[in-house]
Amino acid sequence: MSHSNPNISQNRPVIRQLDDSAINRIAAGEVVERPASAVKELVENAIDAGATRISIDIADGGKTLIRVSDDGCGIAPEDLPLALSRHATSKIDGSDLLNIHTFGFRGEALPSLGAVGRLNITSRVPGGEAAMIRVAGGVMDPVKPAALRAGTVVELRDLFFATPARLKFMRTDRAESQAISDTIKRLAMAEPALGFTLRDVSGGGEGRITFRADGENGDLFDALHARLGRILGREFAENALRIDATREDIRLFGYAALPTYSRGAAVAQYLFVNGRPVRDKMLTGALRAAYFDFLSRDRHPAAALFIDCEPTLVDVNVHPAKSEVRFRDPGIPRGLIVSALRHALAEAGHRASSTVADATLGAMRAEPTQPGPARVYQMDRPSLGACTMAYHAQAPEPVPASGFAELANSYSGQLVDTPVVANATGAEQAQPDAVPSEHLPLGAARGQVHENYIIAQTETGMVIVDQHAAHERLVYEKLKTQMAENGVAAQALLIPEIVELSEGDCARLMEVAENLSSFGLTIEPFGGGAVAVRETPAILGEVNAEAMIKDILDELDDQGSSQMVQAKIEAILSRVACHGSIRSGRRMRGEEMNALLREMEATPHSGQCNHGRPTYVELKLSDIERLFGRS
Repeated sequence: MSHSNPNISQNRPVIRQLDDSAINRIAAGEVVERPASAVKELVENAIDAGATRISIDIADGGKTLIRVSDDGCGIAPEDLPLALSRHATSKIDGSDLLNIHTFGFRGEALPSLGAVGRLNITSRVPGGEAAMIRVAGGVMDPVKPAALRAGTVVELRDLFFATPARLKFMRTDRAESQAISDTIKRLAMAEPALGFTLRDVSGGGEGRITFRADGENGDLFDALHARLGRILGREFAENALRIDATREDIRLFGYAALPTYSRGAAVAQYLFVNGRPVRDKMLTGALRAAYFDFLSRDRHPAAALFIDCEPTLVDVNVHPAKSEVRFRDPGIPRGLIVSALRHALAEAGHRASSTVADATLGAMRAEPTQPGPARVYQMDRPSLGACTMAYHAQAPEPVPASGFAELANSYSGQLVDTPVVANATGAEQAQPDAVPSEHLPLGAARGQVHENYIIAQTETGMVIVDQHAAHERLVYEKLKTQMAENGVAAQALLIPEIVELSEGDCARLMEVAENLSSFGLTIEPFGGGAVAVRETPAILGEVNAEAMIKDILDELDDQGSSQMVQAKIEAILSRVACHGSIRSGRRMRGEEMNALLREMEATPHSGQCNHGRPTYVELKLSDIERLFGRS
């Protein structure tokens, strides 16, 4: 049965030149995917114009109205028609397409918007008169006088009215409004000194403000921290680590959250290159690689990271919407992200997210038994001197070091404040003149409950430690340190395993061969697209080399890098640490508890277990008092 081929015609195809209207509509399909794309282009133009305050009004998810007002430098009346011409721009002169310092540079956004919607531009330059130009469906009206104090107002109505088929692919008003809000928030993160206001004017009137961020003051990090706190929330700001590192003229700065402040999806990852928001697979993979040792696969880090470099080191002209970039040497920014974040996480030491304590307090609060506001008990707060006297008056007689053994059958116990420190040989000994344990970050152990949780008193509250999770992390870190010092033992295969691949996959795999070799996986080219696996990591035992090689290639395709071998090795180290750590249900002596607390304070990443869960919860005294109505 024969089928007609739609690509074969009886008539010879004729090449013809499309008219400007069709060209602009095609360009609009690439540049303006949805209302949020139009908002992005217009707001970026306002930023390039030197605006300090930008206001965005939308109606019906941006489908019927998008209005962007700014206080920038404006457009002269004689330049308005040129601004609506394709490839006309004030951003570049065309001599060097790699030396780009602005958001826009192609000169396609305004004519594309005018081709698919009804576009009005009103603008005024300092010392000049305001003017307006209108274009609808690609048809331009002459320039007319207008009234405007300063800056530019771009109003786009009835988006895609000239291409009604595109309207069928629009999502709900709510979904489009959310996309616009996300776009504005990303641009607001990139420009913390600028003020942004997003208003929904659906139905007419003044509308309602859905997002507002005034310009932040202070230095770069203070302004950025304040802006991120406003957009991503107070909890992110409280649990974010400052990042600032430089490598080969590329600077990385921003904030990354603690592993215990993680998300169920990659919704809180914001990456910027030279101030431009990007969604880059290579950079996202680097962020994931920096955290992969601290988070399980179903958890995702939260971060807002900015890469600054010379424009000539990065090509921003590789995507129609400029949402992707290409670095001249992608290994440098990737390595910078991984090393800078791991260094910051190591410096955070045992610190855990404050949201853990908030969740604990929330779980401890009793449900109200009757309607109406809860009763607040007003109680006089004793003075510091009174507290000290009461503490000493109620203190029991000193007990020997074996006090916990004597109280083994009791439900609770109390320890003597005898600080424990390590001597030069690693053994622990009492130091009467050392800093009191309560003044140390994790305090002094006061007891053990349910033979699993250590209760410690700090200077400002109390700490509850999961002894098994904490010791598991400590053992795991020791095993990793030993592996880093001694290397990964490799097991030579009696008969090398040959894996057949395409030539392209073989070439990509050989690019990372040296890195794989450092983890005990040795591969060599075997002619054509084949590779020979000569050694595998001994700790993994019997390995299906072909399956591992193909999994590594899949990870290279998806993330641009592969940590699969390292992840498998460290997963085994994690299991070894789990079996070699203090088990739940084991009663610990007082000195053992304090030794565990001190080791946690000295060990990086001890604030979370091998799966990203917290190893301890800290409760402030003020929060505990609120639970009992004492505030």
